[in-house]
Amino acid sequence: MDDVVKRYAQRVGYSEAEVESFSEGGHRVRQVQRLAQAAPRYSIEAEVVRACNCNSGHVVGQKLVLDVDGNLITKLCPKKVCVYLASQLTVPVALINERLSEGLEPNDFHFMRMVRCPDAGVQCLGYGEVTLQVRVVPRAKPPAA
Repeated sequence: MDDVVKRYAQRVGYSEAEVESFSEGGHRVRQVQRLAQAAPRYSIEAEVVRACNCNSGHVVGQKLVLDVDGNLITKLCPKKVCVYLASQLTVPVALINERLSEGLEPNDFHFMRMVRCPDAGVQCLGYGEVTLQVRVVPRAKPPAA
């Protein structure tokens, strides 16, 4: 087992038996290796492109930033993030993960480039509505010292 997979197994706390079964099928090893390669290069950005009457205060231009594993990078996100909106990122993040793990262009997916919160808006007996555009962006490089 290579070092990337060993570090991953240690980080998530796999037992020896779990480490042994991890490589079955090969797809998990490939994904861990390729996401480790992509992690320093890319972030996932979900930008608010439409917002109307959002109870959580989401407004056009706000960005939810995630690492390639799908974890919100909280210091780069609004202080409040609606759970109903964030939950809509599950499918596009999975699509992006799949593309990265297969060595494909991460933004070249067909479905779920835009996602909406499940609230239908006040005109449809709801409260508000928000739409996000999801894409992979290059990671910002830290300023040179």
